[in-house]
Amino acid sequence: QVQLVESGGGSVQAGGSLRLSCAASGRTISQYAMGWFRQAPGKEREFVAAIRLNGYADSVEGRFTISRDNAKNTVYLQMNSLKPEDTAVYYCNAHRQRLGVPYDYWGQGTQVTVSS
Repeated sequence: QVQLVESGGGSVQAGGSLRLSCAASGRTISQYAMGWFRQAPGKEREFVAAIRLNGYADSVEGRFTISRDNAKNTVYLQMNSLKPEDTAVYYCNAHRQRLGVPYDYWGQGTQVTVSS
């Protein structure tokens, strides 16, 4: 199975930028549908972006960009024009289905804090 390690989180002022990285090991990311999710305090985990669909949550469309580097087996999330409401723990996700059974793998998360 794949192991995921996120990095790149931190504290930034509103309007700033951060780039998150998700380094995968054990299996190549091309075998999975890769994405990013986030969870703010007191809220449920929510979808942020996905590679295969090139899809984004409405709240981040036009500000965040997901990308991958197959040679490094790494997925990135470039976050620009950050807002206080982007404050959350960000999680990398690897999803696949095998014989109709879904499998999801998660990293430990990286904290992003945006101050106004």
